[in-house]
Amino acid sequence: MKPEFTWRVAREAWGLALVLAALAGVGWVVGWAWVAVVAVVALLLVLAFFRDPRRMVPGEPGLAVAPGDGRVVRVDPAGVDSGGPRVSIFLSIFNVHVNRVPIGGEVVSVERTAGRFGAAFRDAASEENERVTVRIATEFGPVEVVQVAGLVARRIVCRLAPGDRVRTGERYGLIQFGSRLDVVLPPSAEPLVAVGQRTRGGTTALARFDRRTRGTS
Repeated sequence: MKPEFTWRVAREAWGLALVLAALAGVGWVVGWAWVAVVAVVALLLVLAFFRDPRRMVPGEPGLAVAPGDGRVVRVDPAGVDSGGPRVSIFLSIFNVHVNRVPIGGEVVSVERTAGRFGAAFRDAASEENERVTVRIATEFGPVEVVQVAGLVARRIVCRLAPGDRVRTGERYGLIQFGSRLDVVLPPSAEPLVAVGQRTRGGTTALARFDRRTRGTS
């Protein structure tokens, strides 16, 4: 997957970027060249991490998209406790970390769970790490998308609230700096990705729903 370069960055980067830019300017003015260089390098790294490229969201009905960029580390097609398949995506510090809604509907709940900050590529991270679970009622049944903090990630940003109407591929938050996204789907969903596959948030087809099977719970 080729890297994407864009001038658009997530708004969470603005404050830190301004501080680093000011520090670089002060270092240059007073003659502290090493301070200016370090600040500029840090600024470029922040802008790269918080980059927010535009994406072309597929318009095919009954299609769920990947909620983030990364590598698929788990696919459970046979179902989990909720009765549907689960797909897990690991995001390294080099991936775009803006998270997107896998399929449109209405937000039913947003639940924050305290936990550890273990390595996010481990399967145990889904149950042990700090996370935010968003439940969405869709025309095909309930869908959960879970933002899981990782070893380096210490902050999960979720901009959704119960009652919000969301669209497939819509930006809804991010995780800083390396993390995991789990998507739990209704039983009618057919996963379209495999372990080891690279995904692009809002673009990669994650699963297809059987449109003959609908639900609103």
